[in-house]
Amino acid sequence: MHLTYEANKPMGKQQKPIELDDVTIRFSGDSGDGMQLTGTLFSNTSAFLGNDLATFPDYPAEIRAPQGTVGGVSGFQVHVGHKNIKTPGDYADILVAMNPAALKANAKWVKMGGTIILDVDNFNEKGFAKAGYRDDPIKEEGLEDYNIIRAPITSLTKESLKDLGLDMKSVVRSKNMFALGMIYWLFNQPLKYTEEFFTNKFRKRPEIIKANEKVLKAGYHYADTIEALHTSYLIRPAEIAKGNYRNINGNTATAWGLLAAAEKAGLQLFIGSYPITPATSILEEMAARKDLGVISFQAEDEIAGICTSIGASFAGKMAVTTTSGPGLALKSEAIGLAVITELPLVIVDVQRGGPSTGLPTKTEQSDLMQVLYGRNGESPVAVVAASTPSNCYYYAFMAAKIALEHMCPVILMTDGYLANGSEPWKIMPTGELPGITPPFADPDKEYEPYERDPETLVRKWAIPSMPGHEHRIGGLEKDALKGTVSYDPVNHEVMTKTRAEKIRRITKEIPDIEIEGDQDGDVLLVGWGSTYGHLATALEELLDEGKKAGLAHFHYLNPLPLNTGEVLGKFKKIIVCELNMGQFAGYLRMNFQQFTYHQLNKIQGLPFTVTEIKDAVNKLLEV
Repeated sequence: MHLTYEANKPMGKQQKPIELDDVTIRFSGDSGDGMQLTGTLFSNTSAFLGNDLATFPDYPAEIRAPQGTVGGVSGFQVHVGHKNIKTPGDYADILVAMNPAALKANAKWVKMGGTIILDVDNFNEKGFAKAGYRDDPIKEEGLEDYNIIRAPITSLTKESLKDLGLDMKSVVRSKNMFALGMIYWLFNQPLKYTEEFFTNKFRKRPEIIKANEKVLKAGYHYADTIEALHTSYLIRPAEIAKGNYRNINGNTATAWGLLAAAEKAGLQLFIGSYPITPATSILEEMAARKDLGVISFQAEDEIAGICTSIGASFAGKMAVTTTSGPGLALKSEAIGLAVITELPLVIVDVQRGGPSTGLPTKTEQSDLMQVLYGRNGESPVAVVAASTPSNCYYYAFMAAKIALEHMCPVILMTDGYLANGSEPWKIMPTGELPGITPPFADPDKEYEPYERDPETLVRKWAIPSMPGHEHRIGGLEKDALKGTVSYDPVNHEVMTKTRAEKIRRITKEIPDIEIEGDQDGDVLLVGWGSTYGHLATALEELLDEGKKAGLAHFHYLNPLPLNTGEVLGKFKKIIVCELNMGQFAGYLRMNFQQFTYHQLNKIQGLPFTVTEIKDAVNKLLEV
């Protein structure tokens, strides 16, 4: 929604705020300007006030890019509203740009006529040159018709703190709170939640608490007095189901879902991982939960991480390893080991742009073919994908349930957009989750290592110290019953087909895919993973415009739901939308050759915009 300003209106609090359904704000500056924290604090306050929201942190890939350059720009976009919010917004109503480089990187993401708040102290010849501007950025970007707020944020921050005796580095570091104070005034939000954050975060440094509070209030009062801001705005709480909520990002939700699964299964959780962007914070969250019995091991490399997890699984633990695309490639041989030993293991792949190191801090969905087929031999694994930051909790839980009950490795796919993005999550008590029953061998019965349940083809889980249940473990092919090493060609074919069939039979326990929107019609949008919010929003708008459209969004990728072919056959045209060159579309063609698949693909390290999806659908409908 555009923010509009009218001349000759009373300033500040004298005027009643204008109510909005939603607003999108983007905070942007150098990596050291604290934009991620600023956006997070605004998001948390909005969540406390009952707004629905979605966030999109946008990190630079360079660890120490030169200050003031476009390569070092860090951004945080948040979409808050009175209505149901599914995306962090296509374009921003308000951009806070702390330097010219931040404006350069983000000007194209501001709505026509939107508001841009500049720290004018940094808009000088030196800053222009670093950002690649020749003269006036406003003219060069064509922003003359935008509402430009030139605020001396740095100098007013210095003035506010001149009597506190802080070093200049600490003083300048506080300027992000001045910008936040301005935004709090603009949207009639209280300062108390952020002040409580200062108290808890810096309890041992009262001078830092005082400095941040003082600058926050200075920004708030500055916005209340400047003539450029004629009015303030109000976003009422969203109408959401009653319950206990917290703001959560995808990596935290993933960690908690795995913890919940371990509790449900009655098992100790082991995580063996090597730090890699953007998956590292899952390992960090797990390592902090020793109070819940978690054993965490930060390995020396990706191979050691997964191999220790396989060893923990053999020992009867619920085993997890986390990584991103490059690390998954290194883990591929060991995933095959988990397949042939038929041990339960959850591998979390938080995807990023590739190939190789690629785009470490940017999102992509380009690991699907690697996840499905990137191993030697016939090496099937189950594959599950989360679709929102909050449902990473549920699908992490379900990935663990499948792994433990079906004695197989399961790869859970998320990505950088889900991992770092956040939204309100209605806390799900573990009592509301389904039970998990690992197929442990009966210590009082005779044991054949590869004797299987006739329905599921699952073998029993015998762990060390169970007398009479000793058996071979390792990467060589096993006898179809006794588990001894076997080079018999017929036995190998039997075991290969059995392992594949065991994965296929998981379809009996996963839900049918449900169509959102029209149940049949002209066009079916198909997606998986983090594209859900943008696809669902596009669908809503298409339906409002009278289009006959539906959405099928997949969470279970291998095996696919049993009714997949039936769903695909209900629409005249199918368009598969994904952040890669068409991997899921190709996968569907392999399995359901009777249908024609159109594609919408994006490989820019960014999520879709709703506009891009709608334009593609409307173009397809015209053909």
